[in-house]
Amino acid sequence: MSHQAQFDFRDAAALFFAAENFFGKKNLAEKLDVDRKTLTRWRKEPHKLPTTRQLALRELLRSVPKQDVSDTEFTFIDLFAGIGGVRQGFGGVNGRCVFTSEWNPWSQMTYKANYGIEDIEGDITKIQARDIPNHDVLLAGFPCQPFSIAGVSKKNALGRPHGFECTTQGTLFFDVARIIQEKQPKAFLLENVKNLVSHDKGNTFKTIRAVLEEELGYHVRTKVIDAQHFVPQHRERIIIVGFKEQTGFSFDDLELPDSGPLLGSILHPEDGTESVEKDYTTGVKAKVNAKYTLTDKLWAYLQAYAEKHKRAGNGFGFGLVDEESVTRTLSARYYKDGSEILVSQGKKRNPRRLTPRECARLMGFPPEFEIPVSDTQAYKQFGNSVVVPVIEAVARHMKPHIAALKEYERTGALQQPLLAGF
Repeated sequence: MSHQAQFDFRDAAALFFAAENFFGKKNLAEKLDVDRKTLTRWRKEPHKLPTTRQLALRELLRSVPKQDVSDTEFTFIDLFAGIGGVRQGFGGVNGRCVFTSEWNPWSQMTYKANYGIEDIEGDITKIQARDIPNHDVLLAGFPCQPFSIAGVSKKNALGRPHGFECTTQGTLFFDVARIIQEKQPKAFLLENVKNLVSHDKGNTFKTIRAVLEEELGYHVRTKVIDAQHFVPQHRERIIIVGFKEQTGFSFDDLELPDSGPLLGSILHPEDGTESVEKDYTTGVKAKVNAKYTLTDKLWAYLQAYAEKHKRAGNGFGFGLVDEESVTRTLSARYYKDGSEILVSQGKKRNPRRLTPRECARLMGFPPEFEIPVSDTQAYKQFGNSVVVPVIEAVARHMKPHIAALKEYERTGALQQPLLAGF
């Protein structure tokens, strides 16, 4: 993705978040001649960003020198691609995708609509690693199927195989590992649910880390990141990053915004300032379609269900939110009843679900992202996706280290990169 495309933003929120992400809070405050508290306020309420400041942000982003693609571009492959959220993040820092694998036909439809490609490989378990193009970075938001391991010493005593071929056999992580082993990318990024760390009393994660570090020889760093630093959604995911050589990469110096925006920044304004989007909004003022409002029957059921569990001392229930809220985690089951994120419409009306467009915004996808599928499929796709600005922030943090390894490949001299300026 070119820098020109990267900085083509259509709203104040996207403009502000891009500038803060690129320049950093301290530098941006200095460039705009404001204090950091003001930036924090604008981050929470980007719709209140003055027009003069919007113009200043645009000029700042346009002033960023366009770098030679041959010097800055790296290649990556997109495994378990879904609708391309990870691709969005790495494309945003000038990476180029050379291979995509996604088995779900509906996700393939959305992916093709947005990235203009015809060929998407299907089931990764049926793809030979040697047939995958060479690449600099492997990306995979892999589904972690449950598995357990026995002690290596016990297997040795029984004369059974252990290590790489045994401990991951039959899991989708195995397919990630075998591709890394075959193609030896300079780096990788894997994304998964936070609970991966504690699954099977920590054995699952220990196995994964052992394979990546001991069997494959990569230098691995991990961090659990909550998406609410970037979007109005509490969503914790573990990011696993590995480099083929020791470049000094650390998550310790990854700067995350102190606070993110509130829900009002992604909701349809319903005041005529937004164009009508078929099926989602209607009328002169682009009001949210009435079909997203819960029926009396469903709303009564959810309230009774919540009250039942409240009396039992359980925490189950719906999540009612308004413009000043940060939501619960959007899940793939959102299409069923929308209970984890219900938008209040006042006391006189039942709450409503988010529209698929609002879900796209909640996950940090750009305004122009196409949604060619039904609401049910769209809810599943966004619920299964990554939060784009989280991935882009990590990608930007990785980029100088990727560049260092590309230079090492060219010259044989490995220098730890200076992060300043990236």
